[in-house]
Order: sequence, then C-alpha cells, then structure tokens
Amino acid sequence: MGSMRQTPLTCSGHTRPVVHLAFSDITPHGYFMISACKDGKPMLRQGDTGDWIGTFEGHKGAVWGATLNKDATKAATGAADFTAKIWDAVSGEEVHSFTHKHIVKSVDFSSDGTQLLTGSNEKVLRIFDLGKPDAEPIQFSGHTSNIRNVMFLDGNKQIVSASDDKTVKVWDATSGKEIQSLEFPRSPISLELAKGGDVLVIAYGPMVSFWKTTPTLEKIKEYEVPTQVNFASINPQKTIFVCGGDDFKMYKMDYNSGAEIESFKGHFGPVHCVRFSPDGELYASGSEDGTLRLWQTTVGKTYGLWKCVAPEDSVNNVDATPTKSEA
Repeated sequence: MGSMRQTPLTCSGHTRPVVHLAFSDITPHGYFMISACKDGKPMLRQGDTGDWIGTFEGHKGAVWGATLNKDATKAATGAADFTAKIWDAVSGEEVHSFTHKHIVKSVDFSSDGTQLLTGSNEKVLRIFDLGKPDAEPIQFSGHTSNIRNVMFLDGNKQIVSASDDKTVKVWDATSGKEIQSLEFPRSPISLELAKGGDVLVIAYGPMVSFWKTTPTLEKIKEYEVPTQVNFASINPQKTIFVCGGDDFKMYKMDYNSGAEIESFKGHFGPVHCVRFSPDGELYASGSEDGTLRLWQTTVGKTYGLWKCVAPEDSVNNVDATPTKSEA
C-alpha cells in the first residue's frame, strides 16, 4: 500500500482560519460536521463527503468553538462577540443566545442535549439548562487564565476544562466543586474524549497524552510529535491517533507504540483542529489556510466520495493473471 497517495477532499467556503470542528454521532441520515471559523460563519456539512448544507448566520465576531448534539438536530457555537448560541441545525435558525462577559472559546452539549457547557476568557465555566434558558447558569471558578476547551465527562456527572494557566481541571457538574487539577509544563491546548468516554486525549506543546477518565484522571501514556500540536484525535477503535500543528503537517500515529504511520503536508498553514469521524473511516482537519480537509483512514478504500480507483502508476494489479499480451 506504500504507493497509495492520500488524496484529501478539500472543503472550501470559509474566508478565514478554521479553528475548530466537530462531528455528530451517526444518525439515520449519516453523520454531520460543523466548523468554527474566524469569519464568524460556522458551517454545517455532510460528514462523509464534506458537502455544504448550510451556514449559521448571526454572530458578530470570530467563532472559536462549535459542536453538534448527538443526532445533529441542534448546534452550539461560542464566539468573540461574547455570546454562545444554540441553533436549530435543521432550519438554521438561532434558538437562543447566552451573553457572557468575554470571548466564548469552547462549547459542549451534555450527552442528552439538555445542557450547554461554555468556557470563556472570563476564566469561568458555565452550565446552562436549555429547558430553562433564562435560569441562572451553574458557575465554576478556579482557573486563573483563559479557558481554551471544556467538555462533559462521565455521563455528564463531571466536566473537564483546559486553560492557559497550564492546568486541566475536573469539576463536579452538580456542585461546581473542583475535583482534580493537573499541571502541565505548557498550556494544554486541546481536549478530546474518545468514543466510549473512557480515554481523554490532551495535547500540550509537542506532546499528546492519553488519560483514563474514571474515577479520576490518570495518565495512560504520552508521545512526542515533531511539532507544536494544536489538536489530537483518537479513532473510535483506539488503534491510531492523528494530530496537527504548527508545521502544516498531518501526523497519523500508532496509539499502542507511538510510531509514526505517515505524515504529510496537507495544508498551507498551521493545522488548528483534527477530528475522527464517528465511524473512524476518515478524519477532518481545519487550518489557518481557511480550508477544511477530509482524509481517509484507510487509503484506497471506497468510502464517501473516494472511489477505489488507483492512479495508473500505482501497483494495482499485483494479483491479476497476466493477459496474453503481457505473458
């Protein structure tokens, strides 16, 4: 398979750097992807093809975080206009806007879609009850710098946050109390929960680390990558992880050994976000260059828009019986 070229699908449409992306779960209509961009216009796409479905219009500043609920009926976004917004992902209409006192960097739905978690440059986390959007949110204080990433953990009983104060903190989602605080030598930039919820992926500096999530965070292993990593994602099967960062390259690594499977220059600017699809067949990346790209996990497999047609120069017919002219 060494001769097979990785041919990404390029999703254009954004006019500024793409800073975050997320997938829905697999729904009866396939799965979906949302992208957050500094152009202020988050986009919804079909996940396996990258086909544009719609743009959520209403933010008045860069969008830093975006996510979908499991069945892709709702979207949430966080932006530089000091708001987090909930959208109807079917109609594209804005459902609710939650005002903050600073830039909202990260948003996450609870697994049942009834709560919205936000992290902002106010250094606080908030949980909003989407059934009672006007009620006071639960607040979590303790970080001493901007919050970059927030996420629900452990069936929504806990939440986890990563901050420029070089800590990752775990909180009790009901009481708002801090349960655990991990210190890092560099700011933890990205957080991702593996499918199944049992492994948390944290990227900081050139390191990608993997943590058992229950009962408290405990390090399983970590690997170094040849660049400053901006985001890392593990496949649902927990066999490989992908990451990207400042050197414009996409790295695909073996989770068990840390060996590099492949790396290639995929973008014309730093890679800000990478994420596996819910079936693990592809991963998406977003970059400073304003594009999203979709990459095949198994190069050469027929999937989505990838038809299994190898270029003429690749060794495609190794097992074919020679025809008369060749014999």
